[in-house]
Amino acid sequence: MVCHVLRYTVFYQTIKKMIDSGAIGDVMSIEACEDVAYWHHAHSFVRGNWRNSETSGPMILNKCCHDMDLLSWMMNKKCKKISSFGSNNHFNKENAPEGATEFCFGGCKVKDSCVYDCEKIYITGKTGVRYTKSFPVHTVTAFSGLEITEEDLYPALQNGPYGRCVYHCDNNVVDHQVVNAEFEDKTTASFQMCSFTNGFRDMKVMGTKGFIYTQDFGNVVTCAKFNPLESDYECVDIRTLTDDFSGHGGGDTILFNDFINMLTIENFTSSTLTSIRTSIQSHLMAFAAEESRVNGGAPVEI
Repeated sequence: MVCHVLRYTVFYQTIKKMIDSGAIGDVMSIEACEDVAYWHHAHSFVRGNWRNSETSGPMILNKCCHDMDLLSWMMNKKCKKISSFGSNNHFNKENAPEGATEFCFGGCKVKDSCVYDCEKIYITGKTGVRYTKSFPVHTVTAFSGLEITEEDLYPALQNGPYGRCVYHCDNNVVDHQVVNAEFEDKTTASFQMCSFTNGFRDMKVMGTKGFIYTQDFGNVVTCAKFNPLESDYECVDIRTLTDDFSGHGGGDTILFNDFINMLTIENFTSSTLTSIRTSIQSHLMAFAAEESRVNGGAPVEI
């Protein structure tokens, strides 16, 4: 198994069932977007472990392989060609405000007004220690699962990696990227990743008889049919189907249960949603997208 956990969520399972039911006919195109939260990008892809493609991998693989997997899963066919554009436009030394220092606690003259100030993100802000004891705070101290205090965080931020100025890091991965994909029957998909948002995914699946549009931030999936004799809209509030939205929208729990069943149930016959063979497709798409991006958007065949 490969942990493409979004396949297991009730949210994306609902979309997939609508497509497979034939409610919108044959899928012609999918439009998808991952809005990476500004603080998440700063944490993981500017200051954190996945900031540099030479030591980890490209953004389209590290963060968006799940999105490539969703496109492949919804289309249920092989991707044949990819093109992509993107760059790191903002998080670099050229955009450092005047008076910014190497570390937020290094006498930075714009600390009070900077939205990426480490004290705001990890201590006083909405993701900080006053509001959560898990991601991203626990990665700063490595005290995962333990009670974390401000006294733990301040020393770690003084001169640790998560206390660095976002404009003075050794990051090189993109902060925005677009991907266009063509599948084996000439159907298409477009995907956009942008790091200047509050963080959520949305998707629109367009078929010959209707379309599905969603936004995981609101936990609502809407199916609209073209046939005037049928109901115009079918809206499904995912909160009526599950109350577990922990761990990637509840997907973690379902995935782990599936994995445990594989190990413990004799003659287990369930179809694993995220086999290695299945997941190879999304990885090929991600690597092809990065190859296209670094070559000016030239199409890459898979």
